[in-house]
Amino acid sequence: MSYKVIVDSCGELTEEMKESGIFETASLSMEVGGVRIVDDETFDQADFLKRVAASPECPKSSCPSPEEYMESYHCDAERVYAVTLSAELSGSYNSAELGRKLYEEEYGKKDIYIFNSRSASIGETLIALKIQECEEADMSFQEIVSTVEKYIESQHTYFVLETLDTLRKNGRLSGIKAIVASALNIKPVMGAKPEGVICQLGQARGMKRALAKMVDHIVEDVENSEEKILAISHCNCKERALEVEKSLLARAKFKSSFIIDTAGISTMYASDGGIIVVV
Repeated sequence: MSYKVIVDSCGELTEEMKESGIFETASLSMEVGGVRIVDDETFDQADFLKRVAASPECPKSSCPSPEEYMESYHCDAERVYAVTLSAELSGSYNSAELGRKLYEEEYGKKDIYIFNSRSASIGETLIALKIQECEEADMSFQEIVSTVEKYIESQHTYFVLETLDTLRKNGRLSGIKAIVASALNIKPVMGAKPEGVICQLGQARGMKRALAKMVDHIVEDVENSEEKILAISHCNCKERALEVEKSLLARAKFKSSFIIDTAGISTMYASDGGIIVVV
């Protein structure tokens, strides 16, 4: 294999991606109720959600170490790409960059490029798939880097969660004015700014209306939808994800679409019932 794509574990891999031998996960870890849980194939979503519900403290996450990234770069692949969580939300990007420097000091130069997704979850998944598409089109390393960076600039992330508590308590909502009291069952419709920070796009009373509002935003914003993949991740709410997909496919034509269950880090931040859409 002449290339490899490392995706930090906030990005979910589809079954096809796992089986391809091209994609590898750099695992983050979480701590809840004094227990450390690694976000790898052993992650048990139901058990994790139970632990979060039972713990009075907010779960916390930590990113892979530079040494872990360095070890992932040390392989037979001639070209290595890493895709990380938004650098504005996590230390994963910096860790991956430091790992690259460590690799070069230890083993010398190699084509390694780290993409700051400026997104999370399936935003990272789509970027990884874009790298694969470019590699299969026999582009040069530099062409792939610039094509994928342009793709990242055109990408949009949206989400509606049952609760923003974990994001708020872990300082991921800085710069957003106080979100309306949850007693009113107001659900904010959230998105990502181009630089990768979280912003509020709107709000509605109740999950159903908030999701409908999110769909409106997506349809309004999307350009050249028939050239784009619609990706949806959900935390323990497949029916909700299917409804969102159905609404979007009824209003816009996409190249393809897929739905995936959130892995560990996305589960921690999306919380039970959360929906993330990237296009």
